[in-house]
Amino acid sequence: MFVSCALFRTGSFVCTSFAQAIGVCSVGILAIFMGTDTARADDITVFAAASLKNALDTVVRGYEAETGNKVHLSYAGSSVLARQISLGAPADVFISANTEWMDVLEEAGQIIPGTRVDLFSNDLVLIAPAKGASPTSEELANLAGYLAGRRMAMGLVEAVPAGIYGKAALEALGQWQAVAPMVAQTDNVRAALALVALGQTPLGIVYGSDAKAEPRVQVVMRFPADSHPAIRYPAAIVDGDNADTASGFLDWLQQDTATQVFLNNGFTILEGS
Repeated sequence: MFVSCALFRTGSFVCTSFAQAIGVCSVGILAIFMGTDTARADDITVFAAASLKNALDTVVRGYEAETGNKVHLSYAGSSVLARQISLGAPADVFISANTEWMDVLEEAGQIIPGTRVDLFSNDLVLIAPAKGASPTSEELANLAGYLAGRRMAMGLVEAVPAGIYGKAALEALGQWQAVAPMVAQTDNVRAALALVALGQTPLGIVYGSDAKAEPRVQVVMRFPADSHPAIRYPAAIVDGDNADTASGFLDWLQQDTATQVFLNNGFTILEGS
């Protein structure tokens, strides 16, 4: 199940506030889970960052075939999912696209102590539609000039991990102040990816794994790793009532077979791993 809130208003490039988004998504996601039948003891619900969808869908199919357990997947921006968990949404496992949102839940005592693990990393890239012109090296040094009033798609820069990383990278490159008025913010990185893929914006900032999953976009630049905080995907068990099955699933995510799926989908190994 892919859960997301549509914040971007096509044509006007206006997003609702994050607070409004949280409120809408809170009602929607909680209603979904409150309306479901009681799950089997060996079923688990996984809340996962939207950028994980392609790889995690594949990994979960292998896990279910091997174990006979059922995984219910809910994808959205990490910020929205963390808020859902804080409001009591029945997640067994949470996988975030940055450490900060996992920190929020850990500090609030809403993940099981000792279960948190960093799984993998990712690249941050600038993309353009695959069909059409892409900026030259000179134009990349002046993105505001290249955009000339057009929009660049990014996740919410104060909430969505990819948006947070993207803003930091542009600040490090000395381009954020000029580009900021031209940014179209979306509620998750896959929404930013879609805007570029559909040709609605000429540029976007997403993860390398997102770009690999979408043939309608091309990577025009990889941001230096030292231009933004290290990209980490932490996972942890949320609900202790189903901890055994959830723990087995986290173990599965760290096995070589699952790791290879993530690598094939554009994710990277964490430094020091």
